[in-house]
Amino acid sequence: MERFRNKKILIVGIGRTGFKLINFFNTLDCEIRVTDIKPIFDLNKQVKKLKKIRPALEMTFGEHRDDDFLDADVVVYSSAVDPNLPQLELARANGKEVYSEFALGNKLCRKPIIAVCGTHGRTTVAHMIGFSLKQDGKNVFVGGTDDTPFVEYCMLPNRDEIDYVIVEVSAVQMRSLPEFHPKMVVFTSIGEKYPARHFTSMGEYMETKLSIVKSLSPDDVLVCNFDKLANNTFFRNANCQVAWYSRRSFVSLGVMDEIQGTHFHERRIHSNINYHSEFIVSKMRIVGQNNRENLLAAVTACKALDVSDKAIQLCIEKFPGIPHRLEFLMEKNGVSFYNDSKAETMDDMVESLEAFKGSVILIAGGKDDEEFDYEPYTDALIKHARVVVLVGETKERMNRALGDHDQTYIVGSFEESVLFAYQKSRTGDTILLSPGNSATDFFRDYEERGNYFKKLVYQL
Repeated sequence: MERFRNKKILIVGIGRTGFKLINFFNTLDCEIRVTDIKPIFDLNKQVKKLKKIRPALEMTFGEHRDDDFLDADVVVYSSAVDPNLPQLELARANGKEVYSEFALGNKLCRKPIIAVCGTHGRTTVAHMIGFSLKQDGKNVFVGGTDDTPFVEYCMLPNRDEIDYVIVEVSAVQMRSLPEFHPKMVVFTSIGEKYPARHFTSMGEYMETKLSIVKSLSPDDVLVCNFDKLANNTFFRNANCQVAWYSRRSFVSLGVMDEIQGTHFHERRIHSNINYHSEFIVSKMRIVGQNNRENLLAAVTACKALDVSDKAIQLCIEKFPGIPHRLEFLMEKNGVSFYNDSKAETMDDMVESLEAFKGSVILIAGGKDDEEFDYEPYTDALIKHARVVVLVGETKERMNRALGDHDQTYIVGSFEESVLFAYQKSRTGDTILLSPGNSATDFFRDYEERGNYFKKLVYQL
């Protein structure tokens, strides 16, 4: 880290990651300039925050000036920025140090890295692995997202005591990422679509996404989803140790003696990595088929890391979930509360409702989109929600669409929605905040809504 002290730094892209980079380089007494292609009137909130930072920063908005890049000693850009940006190429050609935020974190990391990849489930799997390792007495850092970028590891006061660094890695982050060699890679799935904003073709996307596997050596471990990736010869022929996981039984699939890994058999999780282990899932705190799959991935990774069976079982029973994503909050008088504030589409809401087997009281609503049709979702809500409590701008239109649901109620405020739902509950019920709509009618974003929901629940 000291190699960057007192250097001239240019940070490209002012989002959450940009502010974390500012904090990092400020600790090293660097001279910092920020630049963003967006015009200043689109960055009012960010600029207000930037003006409060001391020492004062130099700022360029609405354009990327060649001089800013040539004047810097080090240029660091966020993952949303094109690594082939002409000004970045200019800086490289003139001998400047140029890093993505993720590449910078990787360069400064001296600890074993566990990389969690795939289209779905990265965040949950990463935090499950971290949770289990902590139960086993290990010190871990979990990051790689906009909320917790990789570079935050470098700012930890106890970073020298960290045993494992667990990072989520997207295909976008894998662009221009040299010398990345994790100890373990967990691959959950590969989506059928690719982000056209960042890649010119599906082929380029796939090549970038799979490049991480090519970095693995025979001493490293690759954890793969058997149900989704077993037919891919790239994973089957990887030059490393491969451990598979499946929601189906390896016994019934006929591969029990052929592969190493973890599977669901006779209502338990079985794993034959290092030694045979069985885990009880009946007390699993988080819900949903996707989370069961995420759990299998985490168990497989933990078994390969030689985490104790006791720590893994504690993760199964105690892991609360990721904030705002079917997050278990508490149980009060036999009623369970879940925060799913990030479910801002009706499809996400229905998927969350289907994760529960018992009686559900749903709190829904939010910002109104007059062009959206709620009718196609009526049957699913009637089937899966015993009571529906509607709040926010869209409550009237949702209520009209749910005309055949005899337990639908409209309330005047978000506070009232939580209290009313609790009043309607009985032992064994689940109260679920899964809005199906944007939070921006009352709140800044889904996080503010979810945090306020948690506050109200804990005050009951």
